[in-house]
Amino acid sequence: MKLIPLSAAIAIAGAFSAALVPSSAPGFCGLYVAKADTKLFNKASQVVIARQNNATVLTMVNDYQGEPKDFALVVPVPTFLEREQIHVTERKVIDHLDAYTSPRLVEYFDEDPCARRDYPRSMPPGIAMSAAPKAKDAERTKSLGVTIEATYTVGEYDILILSAKESDGLETWLTENGYKIPPGASEVIGSYLKQKMRFFVAKVNLGEQTKRGTQSLRPLQIAFESPKFMLPIRLGTVNADGPQELFVYTLTQRGRVEAANYRTVKLPSDLEIPVYVKAEFGAFYKAMFSQQVKKEDMRVVFQEYAWDMGWCDPCAAEPLSSAELRDLGVFWQDGNAGARGRPTPGGGQNVFVTRLHVRYDRAHFPEDLVFQETGDRTNFQGRYILRHPWVGTADCDAVREYRKTLLSRQRQEARTLANLTGWELEQINAKMEIAALETRVESDGSEKWWRKLWGQR
Repeated sequence: MKLIPLSAAIAIAGAFSAALVPSSAPGFCGLYVAKADTKLFNKASQVVIARQNNATVLTMVNDYQGEPKDFALVVPVPTFLEREQIHVTERKVIDHLDAYTSPRLVEYFDEDPCARRDYPRSMPPGIAMSAAPKAKDAERTKSLGVTIEATYTVGEYDILILSAKESDGLETWLTENGYKIPPGASEVIGSYLKQKMRFFVAKVNLGEQTKRGTQSLRPLQIAFESPKFMLPIRLGTVNADGPQELFVYTLTQRGRVEAANYRTVKLPSDLEIPVYVKAEFGAFYKAMFSQQVKKEDMRVVFQEYAWDMGWCDPCAAEPLSSAELRDLGVFWQDGNAGARGRPTPGGGQNVFVTRLHVRYDRAHFPEDLVFQETGDRTNFQGRYILRHPWVGTADCDAVREYRKTLLSRQRQEARTLANLTGWELEQINAKMEIAALETRVESDGSEKWWRKLWGQR
């Protein structure tokens, strides 16, 4: 079995790789034009966590592109899992959540300066694993101190729940069963065993996969109770060939979620940037995020979105319905069910969504991610503003004053873009054609010969 890159095979960022291998935002009156979803990032892992008290539902999205027979997933879990605690769901509900929470681009249009009225306006600030080992392997498994506590088939996956006495024994068992163990894994495995954690192992059941008639693998879900509100990312860094991308979406009742053992920082937001970025929003967002990671020395978790699921402003996508939220593990909405026990349509109630984005490696994130739910329900979104200049032909004193203001504004937009992304200011100015506007403003300020002709001023 070949060694599969972690980011291509795991769904819970940092879980064992496949082969071991400020204040409320102002009201919005502009036009939403684009979003920056996770598809901008190659091999990005996504995890959805629905949590209330100690009850947790993890949805792990598989970004695996290889042969189904080569897929495997190993995840440390804090407790034994029964068959009813494991489920598969459809990717479309996670795609909807991603779209709803994505940083977005919005635009406004300047009015005709000559027709403008003075009134206040708001500024936008391998071969499939058998479900059970062969009889002749049972004694070998026992001799290694490994216990296969349960075997299940769930959808297109064969699932094993493993426990072990020693990391070396588990390492040997995984190797003998077709997993390539990267150097350095033993120490990390041992730390999870000391915490009495078990291992959730999933491989594709090729027969069930053939029945589905598709190569895509559906997200896996596990439900359990544990006081630990965390994601085990350390195993995922053992054989990584560079920093990894992780998106965590949390669904809670009280409010915003943040990292408890790393700083959580809001992504820069509500900033005006040049209009040309509309055609380059994906490149802008990736450059901007990379620049923020660099400024923080890759040691923080970024908050990209925090909002009550019942509404949005602006909406990059409609809020998730009660049925979609229940599919993702939001079990506390039972009171919203209709007369026949079916969830009512529309956005979910008593659900607060937080979107966190982290780029990490072993050196900068030596600990697993630990989270805490806050009581903060302040709304926040990554939002970037385009303000289109007026381009009419009217002529009045207000037009000349408008051009001066526009020049100052566009110079600031250029500086903002350079600071956010690290792009060269000169190149930004050239794309914005600021030199042409400067010439126009200078022309407006020069004394016109005809104004003296008949004593006019």
